[in-house]
Amino acid sequence: MNVPCVRVPRESGEAARRRLADAGLLDHDHEITVAEGTLYIPVVDADAVPDDLAVVDFEPPTRETQTTPADLLGFEPSYERLGDIVILDEDDPDRAREIADAIVASDLKAETVVNRASKVKGELRVRDWDVLVGDSTETVHREYGHEFRLDIDAVYFSPRLATERHRVVEAVREGERVFDMFAGVGPFAVPAAAAGAEVVACDLNEVAVSYLRENAERNDLADRITAIHGDVREVAADYKGWADRLIMNLPHSAGDFLDTAVRLASDECVVHLYDIQHEDDPFGPGLAAVRAAAEPTYEVDVVNEHVVRSYAPHEYNVCLDVRLTKRA
Repeated sequence: MNVPCVRVPRESGEAARRRLADAGLLDHDHEITVAEGTLYIPVVDADAVPDDLAVVDFEPPTRETQTTPADLLGFEPSYERLGDIVILDEDDPDRAREIADAIVASDLKAETVVNRASKVKGELRVRDWDVLVGDSTETVHREYGHEFRLDIDAVYFSPRLATERHRVVEAVREGERVFDMFAGVGPFAVPAAAAGAEVVACDLNEVAVSYLRENAERNDLADRITAIHGDVREVAADYKGWADRLIMNLPHSAGDFLDTAVRLASDECVVHLYDIQHEDDPFGPGLAAVRAAAEPTYEVDVVNEHVVRSYAPHEYNVCLDVRLTKRA
């Protein structure tokens, strides 16, 4: 029997599945199916699917009944997946343990279950974890056709930002020079290099840079990525005027590095500035900061204003895409 399915290229499947799951649109009675390199994701309401996703009629297999954590708990637990790690965010340790036990007893594939034990902290942006199941916080995460090995206990990584990373990387053109100022394990750098860019990726976290180098090798892109451990403010002297595109994914303090970004910028450079701002004016402060750093040397034009996600009550994580053009 034909049912409505979202049709996407296989390499885009996980991000599309995540979006549909977040919107409660997945049809769990039918299997997600791959046919000739295309993924078909069954949905319960074709009219509610975002306009940028294609919906077609397709005949996927009926899903065999599997035991989910919700079946065992009697409620739908909240969690996210990163490779073979399941991540919980529960304030009550007893509830976290109950959910972890249900995950183990269900058909959900997981080697490790952790619960967030702190907020992201320190200049290396790491957090503490309570490991409830398993003995390793290292995993391999797959995103848009690329693989990333990482240890969540030593580096910052958010699987929730996969769609946002893809949005930025889709704008990268072959031959561009891309500078990722806060690169982590490479989730921007690796796909940017795969798009044909020459990439310089810098991070203060030495462990993250080690994983970044490994991930460049893992994805056969080591010849396109220069990974640098250090403070980007010190590294910038070697790349003055080099970058055609700058990625500034450090939302709470990226604005403090705009003078460095201007030093790195070529005569025409697109800057992706991530920020946390109040809903009343999510983009104004960031744009004012860019203008203060870049003008009058550069003309500043807004390319795009994009809300990434809700961060806290009345606050958004946003990305301001601006083009800097050097004045004659």
